Amino acid sequence: MSSSPSNLMSSENLSSNNTAPTATTLIHRPRRLRRTATLRRMVQETTLTVDDLIYPMFVMEGEEQKMEITSMPGCYRYTLDLLLQEIAEVSRLGVGAVALFPVIPEIKKDDTGSESYNSEGLVQQAVKAIKQAVPNILVITDVALDPFTTHGHDGIVDENGVILNDATVEVLVKMAVSQAAAGADMVAPSDMMDGRVGAIRKALDAEGYIDVRILAYSAKYASAYYGPFRDALDSAPKFGDKKTYQMDAANATEAIKEVALDIAEGADIVMVKPALAYLDIICQVKKKTLLPVAAYNVSGEYAMIKAAAQMGWIDEKKVMLETLISMKRAGADLILTYFAKEVALILANS
Repeated sequence: MSSSPSNLMSSENLSSNNTAPTATTLIHRPRRLRRTATLRRMVQETTLTVDDLIYPMFVMEGEEQKMEITSMPGCYRYTLDLLLQEIAEVSRLGVGAVALFPVIPEIKKDDTGSESYNSEGLVQQAVKAIKQAVPNILVITDVALDPFTTHGHDGIVDENGVILNDATVEVLVKMAVSQAAAGADMVAPSDMMDGRVGAIRKALDAEGYIDVRILAYSAKYASAYYGPFRDALDSAPKFGDKKTYQMDAANATEAIKEVALDIAEGADIVMVKPALAYLDIICQVKKKTLLPVAAYNVSGEYAMIKAAAQMGWIDEKKVMLETLISMKRAGADLILTYFAKEVALILANS
């Protein structure tokens, strides 16, 4: 008898009165491979490893300070000295990359985000210090203006409140080159301005930084899941929203177009953000490209799990791992997640 899927439910396998197959007629028993933990591990289709993880971290000015983010329990803003200690620890656990996000004092913000390309700025100092203290870890820097602007938008704003695309790209290029000069291994433009990946790639190459990679936030949606992150950086927009440059949550085909444009402009890795409500987008993007695909398990996704766990409604560890596995299963090769350290500890002790 053929055992192809089309024959699994043939009349030969079913009793004449359409009741469930008897023990003597069942040929296929998928439960056989679920019987023991060893078998389940052997046939597991998707695996989460520490090599999949990128740890987003928040750095602030000062010394010997570690401030928990209220809306992100277990996540902290670190001064650089304590940040280096935390990075050394996660590196020992096997996490291979960190993504830096700066908390910029109001006094250093302006309408054009000029502090973003200050060679002695917070990000640049942090990159230099990390590469000296933990040289093997990859440092990924965010390329966007919202932490540096008084208005909280990712671009330069004109007198009518319009985000100026090309003027913004000019600043983003300066920012990316400054980060590369400080030693960043990878720059990650997250602003969603048109043409910024190509402009950054051209400038990096012209300055001799041909090996600095670009992780492009290619499909970044105008999402409500970013709230806790904006709390962490105090970077919420002071007026309006970001829907004129970040993507509409209802659109899927547009994500494929954005990814294709970033690849054509020189991206080395493309990313979908957020992840959990956009697993279908991750899957579609993975099918359309040979580049590595990253997913950002964003602050709101993290906060929901933490909040539900604190209320005793879910098993935090199991839900955390199941959530990250879903992103891998959808097609993500890399995951930026605030759970990175927790997952690394679990995997190290498993």
